[in-house]
Formats: sequence, structure tokens, C-alpha cells
Amino acid sequence: MAGKLYGIGVGPGDPELLTLKALRTIKESDVIAVPQEGGTSSVAYQIVLPVCPEIAEKELLALPMPMTKDKELLEKSHNEGTRMVEECLDQGKQVAFLTLGDPTVYSTYLYVHKRVEADGYDTEILSGITSFCAVAARLNMGLVEKAEELHVIPASYQIEEALELPGTKVLMKAGKKMKDVKEVLRRKSVEVEMIENCGMENERIYHNLEEIPEQSSYYSLIIIKEKN
Repeated sequence: MAGKLYGIGVGPGDPELLTLKALRTIKESDVIAVPQEGGTSSVAYQIVLPVCPEIAEKELLALPMPMTKDKELLEKSHNEGTRMVEECLDQGKQVAFLTLGDPTVYSTYLYVHKRVEADGYDTEILSGITSFCAVAARLNMGLVEKAEELHVIPASYQIEEALELPGTKVLMKAGKKMKDVKEVLRRKSVEVEMIENCGMENERIYHNLEEIPEQSSYYSLIIIKEKN
């Protein structure tokens, strides 16, 4: 009998934000998959390790997931990752694929999940605390109230049009584009706050646009609110 694939959201960075269901499933799994060739250096793996040290004794599956927009290269890596996961499933092993935040939000896991599911294997997604909810909580603020809208925007693409939408805007993974993002935001009448590496040891909090450095990490999230 084939094993089952779980896509597990480990939250934004604080190990204590890992859900009880995620922790139990990880402990029950035979194989730990991470979206990085570096294996145990994976951020998601390092988040889980302090609260579940037994994963160090489990089989580790480090999947090739390059950070690129090259469609051909992405297709190749996703197919290879799927093959590696299905090889474990065919051996009857339960695979826990660890991913930052929630697996349903801009997650590399989804590319493998859809392929494995289409091939007829049993799959399940376990939700994790999203980075933007964790950032709002860390900033001691609400994301939206009453009839306000919430827009989650990947900052690595063109953002000008999206920033015209009403309500609260969340810019995810803004690090590499920070200089351009700041230039766009300076032209708008908005309130801006950002957390870099939320919940991690190297967390940094910025309460206005000018505090934000032009170079920041990949895990930088900006919350933009309209001025009252």
C-alpha cells in the first residue's frame, strides 16, 4: 500500500507557533521532505527541530527547488521533486513536506502536491499560521476591520496597480525588490510597517518607510494601510 504525502505549514519562524496537528503528523511520518538541496539547513526544518528533535533521526528528502522564474527550470525541478516523493510513497512511507507559513499561500509545496495528487496518491494539507497574520500580531495591530479589504501581493512582481486597491495591502517576500518597493511607496499616502524574519532569532521590526533598509532578507513582509 502506498504511503501518504502531507504538506505541513510550520508557521513563520517561531517554533511555538507550530500547530499540535502538524507536530503529531511530523512525529508519525517516516520521511521529512524540505524544499532545499541543503537539507537540514532548510529554514522550515530548523523551525521544527527545537520542538521535535526526533526528526534528526528520520529519513531526510531534500528536494531541488531553485528560486528562479525560469519556467523550464522550474518544471524540471518540480517533476524531479515529485519523482523523489513518489519513490518514497511507493515504499509505503508517510512523507511530511515542511514548508514555511501555510502551504496554500505562495508555497513551493503546491507544485509537488498537485502532481502527486494527479498521479493518484493520497495527499493532505495541514494549515499553518501565515506570515502576514504573525506579523500583524507581532506589531500588535489588526489587519482588517469592518468592511476593509485585504490584498496579499507578491512583491517580486509589478506592484503599482495592486497598491491602488482599497484596504490593507500585504507585500510578501519583498527583500530583493526593496529599493523599488520603497520608491513606489514614497509616492503614496500610506502607513507602512515591516518585519524581517518574523519570529526568528534575527527578527527586525521597522515602524515606518524610512526605517526600512534598501537591502533586507527574502523573508521581509510589509503591511500597508491607508492613512486615516
